[in-house]
Amino acid sequence: MHPQIETIFDEAEHRYLKSEELGLINQYVHSLPERIDVYRALRDRELEIMQQVADQLEAALPNETVENLERSLKNALLLLRYSAMGMLLNDEMFVQERLLNWLTKTISIYNTQAIDTALFRLLNQRLTQALSPKQINLVGPYIAKVQTAMLQAPTLSSAGH
Repeated sequence: MHPQIETIFDEAEHRYLKSEELGLINQYVHSLPERIDVYRALRDRELEIMQQVADQLEAALPNETVENLERSLKNALLLLRYSAMGMLLNDEMFVQERLLNWLTKTISIYNTQAIDTALFRLLNQRLTQALSPKQINLVGPYIAKVQTAMLQAPTLSSAGH
């Protein structure tokens, strides 16, 4: 659940909610059907979206090992799933705490930024075809946050290890 709403509910044990607190809850509740629709769209079309991305990625990077391509594709699947859940919860920290803390370490070990850069370009193209602009506006910030963190993760070679 959205951290601010969780805090509001915790504080409501001792008093009635203020108008601005009720407004925040109202805003969250009213946006929930749209968030659920985006979540369902991603869940139901994940295989189709990712298969097209995988095919295009393999064609774009024929010299990359299958192992590295698969690793990046699995990370992209996680990115999509965690971004969808973060969007559904309306909680950016969900993505940070559950995914980014360990995923950026994994990326730095395997040095997959070049693959990931191409993959994210293809994934973003595919998402704009699969989702409406309004749906992209809901989930896009979560995906962008993960992509930025992944592409900026230091590699072991550049970190001096």
